[in-house]
Amino acid sequence: MEKGLSANTLISYRRDLFQYDDWLSKQAAGSLLHSSDTNLLAYLGWRIEQGLSARSTARFLSCIRGFFRYQLREGVIDNDPTLDVESPKLGRPLPKSLSEAEVDALLAAPVLEELLEFRDRTMLELLYGCGLRVSELVGLQINQLGLNQGVVRIIGKGGKERLVPMGEEALSWLQRYLREARMELLGNKPSEVVFPSRRGTQMTRQAFWYRIKLYAKRAGIKSALSPHTLRHAFATHLLNHGADLRVVQLLLGHSDLTTTQIYTHVARERMKDLHAEHHPRG
Repeated sequence: MEKGLSANTLISYRRDLFQYDDWLSKQAAGSLLHSSDTNLLAYLGWRIEQGLSARSTARFLSCIRGFFRYQLREGVIDNDPTLDVESPKLGRPLPKSLSEAEVDALLAAPVLEELLEFRDRTMLELLYGCGLRVSELVGLQINQLGLNQGVVRIIGKGGKERLVPMGEEALSWLQRYLREARMELLGNKPSEVVFPSRRGTQMTRQAFWYRIKLYAKRAGIKSALSPHTLRHAFATHLLNHGADLRVVQLLLGHSDLTTTQIYTHVARERMKDLHAEHHPRG
């Protein structure tokens, strides 16, 4: 409790300790309190054989380290058996992306004769063309658009600003939307919101996320989507076509290059898949 852990974490830690103690008992290896580093390593090996995930093993080690450090601090034991035991490397999960064909299908899904869907097509074009976060997109104000320069001024996390080029396709859709649909959506009422809802107010990110899922279903996209899927596709496709990693970092608004580097792994996996699919000896 002294670490301020949540109730669910405490329940998980308690279960981890009981499971380890039960394993020690079945191995006739003594008690939890007096287990050695040899016992611990053997238990970790057993967990791997059982197919338990690296993440759950990392949680167990965090739990058992805390347990033994407390016992050592209280003078109950003389040494900590976890000192030389390394945590498993978890790695970072690769972000879910879409192929270029899937993006094309998604962008083509809205019916342009429907006013809201015309708005949504423009939003999707801007989301993919600029690599925006959904929250950045729905919060866009008119004064953030630089139509003459073809850029959009984004206020990202922590209030950091960045200028992002729109590209010809996204810019063309945006100009057409502003000219043909926006004021009708607003009912000719004054507003700074670029993409208003049906009621003329700013959309929530959740509302637009539901719209994305609707179009994904309509486009026949089976893979799981996240609110960042088009942002991930933007970064991955840029790298696939030879963009510099630092340029992608600036466009995404990442403060740390290591955050952007995960997309190099996505691009590499894509190259492996293409090789396996198209090479005669793949």
